[in-house]
Amino acid sequence: MPSSPIPLPAIGLIGFGAFGRLVATHLAPLFSLRVHDPFVPDSAIAAAGVAPCSLVEAAACPVVILAAPVSTFAALVRDIAPHLQPGTLVLDVGSVKVRPAQIMRAGLPPDIDVVATHPLFGPQSARSGLRGLKIAVCPVRGDRARQVGAFLRRALGLTVILTTPEAHDREAAAVQGLTHLIAKVLVAMEPLPTRMTTRSFDLVMQAVGMVRHDAPEVYHAIERENPYAAEVRRRFFDLAAQMNDELGEIEVAGVEG
Repeated sequence: MPSSPIPLPAIGLIGFGAFGRLVATHLAPLFSLRVHDPFVPDSAIAAAGVAPCSLVEAAACPVVILAAPVSTFAALVRDIAPHLQPGTLVLDVGSVKVRPAQIMRAGLPPDIDVVATHPLFGPQSARSGLRGLKIAVCPVRGDRARQVGAFLRRALGLTVILTTPEAHDREAAAVQGLTHLIAKVLVAMEPLPTRMTTRSFDLVMQAVGMVRHDAPEVYHAIERENPYAAEVRRRFFDLAAQMNDELGEIEVAGVEG
């Protein structure tokens, strides 16, 4: 009698929005995925080739990935906490890390390992595959962050940046905060030229195109949930106002001259 195939390790994925679907696409060949999202019909989850399940079933897996908006994070952590098994590894994939790390550390049982991650890409930038793209990995509780990083490098080809939630959010406030802020302004200025453009302008608009269709929750998380974002915005607008004043002074001097 032929031996039965070795069962794949189980992962519970909670959240099946744009990024949850991206996670599922790349993890489904490697794991037995059990997906829960109260806002997505089970039929739509099954049509994507993964198994829908209840919140309790997803939380009972040895690894649980939270792919939910930061605004719902505290309630989600509260709901899954009673159903997690001792030794479970819980990860998140949100755009900010300080607040989710605090929520998971405070709300999950002490025998649960926690790693906060932020894939520094989205569905648009991952269209050609994951290899070489970056992901931030932040230890929160337990010693499995390096193990997670090793898997991400080996199995998915990602470039892993081991950091802390605080260091992540300080850098992301500029990297993501300014990118999304500038994109919002440029989109509001449309229509912009498309024919007589420079290469640098084309690259700027390419960057805008990569984030223009992000869900509003992503923009709000980046700008409102990052504790360092307001400081970066203030500095940006102060410098922009200073440059505007300097240009005004030059124009006045030119007229007077």
